[in-house]
Amino acid sequence: MATDSATDFTLDSAAALAADEHGAIEGRSPWLLAWRRLRRNYVALAALALFIVIVVTCALAGPYAKHVAKTGPNVGHLGETFTRDGQQVQVVSKGGFVNGKFIAGGIPVGPQLWHAGGRYVFGADQQGRDVAVRLLYGGLNSLKIGIGSAIVCMVFALVLALLSGYYGGWVDWVISRVFDLIWAFPVLLLAIALGTALAINGFHHFGINIEGGSLWIPVIVISFVLIPYVARPLRGQILSLREKEFIEAAQAQGASPLRVMFAELLPNVASSFLVFFALMIANNILTESGLSFLGAGVQPPNPSWGTLIDDGSDRLVTAPWLTIIPGIAIVLTVLSLNIFGDGLRDALDPRAKVRIER
Repeated sequence: MATDSATDFTLDSAAALAADEHGAIEGRSPWLLAWRRLRRNYVALAALALFIVIVVTCALAGPYAKHVAKTGPNVGHLGETFTRDGQQVQVVSKGGFVNGKFIAGGIPVGPQLWHAGGRYVFGADQQGRDVAVRLLYGGLNSLKIGIGSAIVCMVFALVLALLSGYYGGWVDWVISRVFDLIWAFPVLLLAIALGTALAINGFHHFGINIEGGSLWIPVIVISFVLIPYVARPLRGQILSLREKEFIEAAQAQGASPLRVMFAELLPNVASSFLVFFALMIANNILTESGLSFLGAGVQPPNPSWGTLIDDGSDRLVTAPWLTIIPGIAIVLTVLSLNIFGDGLRDALDPRAKVRIER
């Protein structure tokens, strides 16, 4: 019986198909396919590049302060002057009459860009501190808290979700009730209450001694209040995966619960874990900024983007750069992470309608 050679494919035609494709037919791992999707999402890659630039820039806070600005993040320069284009300029004006015109005192110098030899690039604050130096150190603290709290939150959320989703029963009931208890409070209000209490007294229990001004305080507070928001979706996925045939097969072969959880379930929720991690960093940086602005996060004199906005909130008219510059830094950081997180989610989603080319 005659057949159309263009459509006559049998199991034995794989070799001919491979020859027609000028290469052997080989499988593609999901991670390789995800990378191919991601590398064609230029917006997401640009957002990732922007975030890396922000991280590297903040990491250079020490060399910039030492070799360029020649001042520290908490060093005030009230009553001092600096040289700008060969003239002496007051860091914070004393006020009085100048050329018959009254000038209000206490106004810090504005952004100098590079006219002052690298000093006061973004101006000074009301205490005469270099805003650019404090911006970099504040960004370093905000990034440490955002990334650190995201790691702590994701690890605890993943472990609790695996235990709750795999064992079910009373284990799931207890963990779910703890999640409900935390979820009953608004996130920011609970974080403010915990952050304020720990900022005053510190944490001195179970052999752990953390002072109130430590950066570990906002890390612990933020990671604690956000655990249910990550663990619940992961728990739902694990509950669904637990009923799959490959889990039953692993159990039938005598696999221990730990092996099933970390060798079978964990790889299947790894994509969701990565997406949550990228988005949690952005969310935690925002939360830290809000807590620091309200006095329940990073404690003075340590800078953060939230404390910088708080410091300049009463100078919006006379020195608006004190709030605008750290606000722009927060927006760029959070926006870059959210865009990259969305791109990562689309790349890891096998149903994403993104063309993959060889």
